Amino acid sequence: MDLFEQNWSIYRAVVQHDLMGHADLTAATALALRSWLEARAPGTRPPLAVDLGCGDLSALAPVWRQLPLGGYEGIDLTAQVLPLARQALGAVPYPSRWQAADLRVWAASNDEPVDLIHTAFALHHLSDSEKAEFLRQARQRLAPGGLLLWADVFRDPGESRQDYLGRYRHRIHSQWSVLPAEARTQVIDHIDQLDHPADRAVIVRQAEAAGWRWTWLWNGPQRAEGLAQLEPI
Repeated sequence: MDLFEQNWSIYRAVVQHDLMGHADLTAATALALRSWLEARAPGTRPPLAVDLGCGDLSALAPVWRQLPLGGYEGIDLTAQVLPLARQALGAVPYPSRWQAADLRVWAASNDEPVDLIHTAFALHHLSDSEKAEFLRQARQRLAPGGLLLWADVFRDPGESRQDYLGRYRHRIHSQWSVLPAEARTQVIDHIDQLDHPADRAVIVRQAEAAGWRWTWLWNGPQRAEGLAQLEPI
């Protein structure tokens, strides 16, 4: 098993055992998407959607398949997941395409606007300043009446990164026993090195400064995972 397969098998186990609340998060995401689509003006063209950090679509493929989209683009930094995502989505009645790219490059580009931006568990890898810049640039990439759905891990207001990591490590050690010890260690190493969750209060202020209205749609019971809806002001 190569490094990608090993890491992805751990991720799939986390999803399968619902260790990060993917079941409730997926349901909340589906509800938000349906509500937004139903609220669009009659006769509006089918929306163009981009999924930043789409992964293998193991959780959200059934949701995307049911939506009356005008097009879907899945973008992920890890090229190996894109064939898995394409297979998971299957045949859909709208154009779909796939791109191995950095979501920051997409946000900074001058391509045509999209109506829907979805990102899940990707932006926490960016620094605080990079998140703020992403919010400014994504605002320019969104068509009027569009929507940004952001699912991720977040820190409590005023909580330091080290305190957040400490309680997340405790959570993994005490509640993730379904994973082998080696896998738990790998997850902890990953979050210690790469995770920079936004402070919930700070990111709302940054979003508002970038021209967004922020609404929390779902928050997991562990004070980490959350889903936010961002609408252009």
